Amino acid sequence: MYRLLCPDMTVNTLHEIDLNDLERLGICGIIFDLDNTIVPWNSLEMCPRITDWLNEVQARGFKVAIVSNNWQKRVKEIAQRFNLPFVSRAYKPAKAGFRRALAVLGVQPHQAAVVGDQLFTDILGGNRLGLYTIWVKPLTTKEFIGTRIHRQFEKLAVLLLRAKGLMK
Repeated sequence: MYRLLCPDMTVNTLHEIDLNDLERLGICGIIFDLDNTIVPWNSLEMCPRITDWLNEVQARGFKVAIVSNNWQKRVKEIAQRFNLPFVSRAYKPAKAGFRRALAVLGVQPHQAAVVGDQLFTDILGGNRLGLYTIWVKPLTTKEFIGTRIHRQFEKLAVLLLRAKGLMK
């Protein structure tokens, strides 16, 4: 049970993700969360450095999709900038949204990574399907009220996982 909350990798920023390491692991598809992972919460503005990095990910041949619990209009607006497939209203950590993204990308779970800022949605959902999970520090502290509440449980979970030696 506890292992479902443990990410395979923890990074402060997207730029710390070593794409060569992902390739060595046989990962060819990357599923990104939207809010506070690639754009600040409730914003359509993307940092140019993240834009460049996402372009590099695609140029390296990784298949990329966005899976978000947010509304279609908002997710579509960001996804279209990069001509990416997306799943909105995914109800993460439910498996269905991740499965739809895997199908669109044409990859199996062991060939995909999920990158997100929340343990109880992105990491839990990815681990439930056997994806390689990457937990990234949120871009901002500005968040939906429900997410702020989840963050308190997330802090508690991290303390517990560290105490059990399951997480660094």
